[in-house]
Amino acid sequence: MKTTQFKVLEEVELNNPIFVEGLPGVGHVGKLAVDHIIDELNATKFVEIYSPLFPPQVFVGEEGIVKDMINELYYLKSENEDENDFIFLVGNCQALSTEGQYELCGSVLDFVESLGTKEIFTLGGLATGQNVEGPRVLGAATDEAHIEMLREADVEIRSADGGIVGASGLFLGLGRLRGMGASCLMGKTPGYFIDAEAAEEVLKKLSTLVNIEVSTEELEERAEETRQMIQKAQQMEQEMINRAMGQQQPQDDLRYIG
Repeated sequence: MKTTQFKVLEEVELNNPIFVEGLPGVGHVGKLAVDHIIDELNATKFVEIYSPLFPPQVFVGEEGIVKDMINELYYLKSENEDENDFIFLVGNCQALSTEGQYELCGSVLDFVESLGTKEIFTLGGLATGQNVEGPRVLGAATDEAHIEMLREADVEIRSADGGIVGASGLFLGLGRLRGMGASCLMGKTPGYFIDAEAAEEVLKKLSTLVNIEVSTEELEERAEETRQMIQKAQQMEQEMINRAMGQQQPQDDLRYIG
């Protein structure tokens, strides 16, 4: 594989779809939230994205079956024909390099723009390094109109205290260059564990902003699934580091068991 591949599983026509990104990141806040929406509202997978820009590894699952590094697009049609449909981006990884992030985010925007997307929401976590008190969700956007929209939903506007790293930030910047309106919702999280509570708060704000209803009762269960996935990824990363340094695994180390 030399280039990013979009494997289209179903050709769809959508009504001004809102694009929502939820890839792995700080606290896995965005991933938890969007994965939960997809399950709760029965969104339909219609694109699989494979890329040499992803980390050079696979996950090993049940009975030794491997799973590729992948991003996926799901669609959800609104019941009301006059309302926006949705496209959700999820996956088990982001692009590995700076150049890869630009290339992959640009390719995804090319694809969703071809389906009529003009509005973007990215979801992520904002690491505090400590327990979180007070407002849990901060926001940023590409223009004053979207900032005002966030304020009306009681989202605290993030001050000039840093950037938004990775896909959650890059989709905003690249989207603005294309004339798309874009907002980012960031759940405050300590940053050192999978944070279902922060994901729930982000999900509530998104639901208000895009007018969807989603139950959050099973969000903690999904958080546990994500914790297990991250643990496996960390084990694999450590093995790669050990091999690179020429270290031997301890005798009681069973390596990676799916």
